[in-house]
Parts: sequence; structure tokens; C-alpha cells
Amino acid sequence: MEVFHLRYFAAVAENLSFSRAARELHMAVSPLSRRVRDLERELDVRLFERDSHNVALTPAGSALLPLAREALARFDEIPRRLRQELGAQPAVVHIGIAPALNERLRNLLKEFEAAQRFEVRRWPGGSLDLAGQVRRQELELALVHLPVHVADVQVREVMREPVGAVLPAAEFAGRSSVSLAELADHVFVRPGSGMNPTYFEQLEVRMAAAGVHRWTTLNSLDYSGTAEFVASGGAFAVTILGSGESLSGPRRDDVVALPFADFEPALSTGLIYRCDRAARGGDLHELLTEAITALG
Repeated sequence: MEVFHLRYFAAVAENLSFSRAARELHMAVSPLSRRVRDLERELDVRLFERDSHNVALTPAGSALLPLAREALARFDEIPRRLRQELGAQPAVVHIGIAPALNERLRNLLKEFEAAQRFEVRRWPGGSLDLAGQVRRQELELALVHLPVHVADVQVREVMREPVGAVLPAAEFAGRSSVSLAELADHVFVRPGSGMNPTYFEQLEVRMAAAGVHRWTTLNSLDYSGTAEFVASGGAFAVTILGSGESLSGPRRDDVVALPFADFEPALSTGLIYRCDRAARGGDLHELLTEAITALG
């Protein structure tokens, strides 16, 4: 039995799907299935009940999962423990960063970097993608837009910010707010879905109920082209109000950002991390303690 056998077993057990586990592990389903069967033969137990539609843990599989997690956790800690024993460089911490992160949170990251006890490496991405990487232990932490619901990942809300509309200045300059009813004839513009906070799905339901039925999704997976599209007229987007960075790209003179007059949407940002990694102590626990204290 090798470490990779336990890693493959844990991936299938956590996903309860060989295909999802294979995608997570960046491998084909067939070799993954063979490795799991090799492990079952070596342990002389059946770990999964599986048919063409479902995968479920057997009692033996349920008993093995916490043992496998513990063994993998100890194995993954070897590089950090070795650096600690040798008095080597500070531990590397990979932190996921969602788009348009509030300036206060970005400054907190700078404080961690300046402390020089951790080597912080930032990893940008959409919130759901980052949550998956935290779950797979590719990232230690991430700051993401909520909601995210991922198994084994703890979420701590750290900030709520009001959301408003990005509008063409030629049509809405001088206004203090805008109602959704006024935007029924405008096109709602959003960047590629990989970068949209899940919360925007709730906003889109509210927009549709108010009569906004024209939508367009830009091909780009970032926000750089959204304001350009809005500035041309007849369109709008949504953004965080008062943030150090806009969800529609850099601030421009040809667009304005206004609060909604008929409801008060807000986007939450959360600190996410794997529950089991935080409980083990060490550098990650120390970093989390500091982060939660600073953000609290």
C-alpha cells in the first residue's frame, strides 16, 4: 500500500463519485478505479458499494476514511516539519483571492507578507474554483465571495458590502439611486460565469421579477470589458459600492455606480479553510488565529 492509494481512496470517498474524483486528481477514471480495487485487495475488504449510478461507502470504507485523512495529513506535514527542524525559511502559505477584494482585506494580506513569518503566495480565481482548491488542499486559505458550500470547508464571514448598479454616465449622471424598474429596457452585462459570485444568481432572480429580461455574458473571464460595454449606453452591470476595486473594472468617467432605490443587496466575503487542517495546529492554525483576530 502506497500513499497515493490512500489519496485516491479519500478523493472517491469525499466525492462519492469516481468521475468527480478523477477530475479532481487530474487522471482518468479507469486507472483510479484500478488503484482503489488494488487497495481493497490488499486490505481484504470492500470499501465502496458501486453500480452504474451510485457510489457509497461500506462500513469498512467509513472506518478507513478518518484513518486515511490522518495519515495523509501527517504525510503532507513532512515538508513543513522538516523546515521547522532545520530552521529553514518561513512556511509558504497559498491564499486564494477572489476578484474585487476589499482594500481592507488586501491590506491585511500585505501585513502577513511584511511580517516575514509566512511566505504568502496569492492565487487569483473565481470563488467556487478557489473553494474547490481549498478542499483539495491546493490552497491553505482563500478569501471568497459568499455563498460557497463545499464539503469539509469551514466558512467564516468577514465582511458585507453594498451592491449597486454600474450605469452609463450619459444617461444617469447626477442621480443618487436607480430602481430596477428603470432598467427593464437595459441589457444586464456580466463577465464570464467562472468569475461571477454565486450571490449574483440571486440578484438575477430579483432582476427578472422586476422585468429585466435582456442579458449578455462577455467572453472574457475578467471584469475589464464590462465598463466599456456599459459606457456605450443601454446596458448596466453590478458592482460593489465603496470598494477599493470595482466588479466592473477600473473607475471611469463615462460610467457611474449607484445604489438601488427599491432593495439593498449586499455581497459577503468569507475566509475559508479546511476544518481538519485548522485543527491540526502548526503554521496554518497560527495564521488562521491571526487572520480571524484581525478580521473580527
